[in-house]
Amino acid sequence: MLLEKTIQAIRPLDQEAMAFTRARWNTLGKPLYSLGRLEEMVIQFAGIYRDKKPHMGKKAVIVMAADNGVVAEGVTQTGQEVTKTVTENMTKHNATICIMSGMSGADVYPVDIGIATDCDNPKVLNRKIKYGTDNMLHGPAMSREEAIRAIEVGIEVVNDLKEKGYNVLATGEMGIGNTSTSSAICSVLLNQSVEKVTGKGAGLSSRDLEHKIEVIRESIRINHVDPEDPIDVLSKVGGLDIAGLVGCYIGAAAAGIPIFIDGFISSIAALLAIRIAPACDPYLFPSHCSNEPAGRMILDAMGKQPYILANMCLGEGTGAVMGFTIADYAFKAYWELPSFEQTAFGTYEELD
Repeated sequence: MLLEKTIQAIRPLDQEAMAFTRARWNTLGKPLYSLGRLEEMVIQFAGIYRDKKPHMGKKAVIVMAADNGVVAEGVTQTGQEVTKTVTENMTKHNATICIMSGMSGADVYPVDIGIATDCDNPKVLNRKIKYGTDNMLHGPAMSREEAIRAIEVGIEVVNDLKEKGYNVLATGEMGIGNTSTSSAICSVLLNQSVEKVTGKGAGLSSRDLEHKIEVIRESIRINHVDPEDPIDVLSKVGGLDIAGLVGCYIGAAAAGIPIFIDGFISSIAALLAIRIAPACDPYLFPSHCSNEPAGRMILDAMGKQPYILANMCLGEGTGAVMGFTIADYAFKAYWELPSFEQTAFGTYEELD
């Protein structure tokens, strides 16, 4: 099985490369550790690349697109047709993620892993598992086999991009109704009330939010979700987009590629990935903290601190792609700062 083989292929970071990079930072003409997490990022990238001279190369954003059957319960402001429209707009540079990706020179790869209708645009990668999930209020969103297959799609997409020469990735998603599935997963995995982890998504009224909470709560109840089995949680109250992202994170770790997490939905997928394959954790980088109610809670559960606080909740990978820019700054400093010997102000000593 591809998933099992991929999990087994994940290796610990290269400590020798990390130690070398850490030591080199301390020879550069600046106060010790003064670039904080930028220094840590380069060190971690070196461990991932297993390279004492790490460099970022080609960048790609993977956007998993899928529909969710629970939309039939009126938990969203818009209909499922929006998923296909926005996904296809990503091929025309008309979506927010495409415009923002241009700043860092990243390529955007939208993936149809479960859009409710056929997506005929050849620039959208067709990896459809099924035409949207089933309505989780009336039974599992998908079978366990479908969830695993969707995870494996994410692994395959990462492997394909590695073959194309990409060595740093970001994740995004597109799917009407996926804040409902994400809130359901979050409630189960973090053992928190549905009320605490559920927000208005894309513009619900307070009354509609109450209905959304009740739908999620009842979906969890009727499906007898097992919080100790992340794939059970994913299959019963999750989405195909989330499953695909889980595969991206596990696949990136096995492929030796750092990968940036986006917001609420992407973070839920990252938490699932870590629960399924704990060894993938150090390969995953949090970009920002989603403005959704559970955004900070999920990052805390993973023990990760965001690089950006911007009150964003758009999705598509719009936060994750900014991680590329932060990494660009970090590597720019690492490779272009002069050493202490090349400066006129001497060296800094490490004090107790």
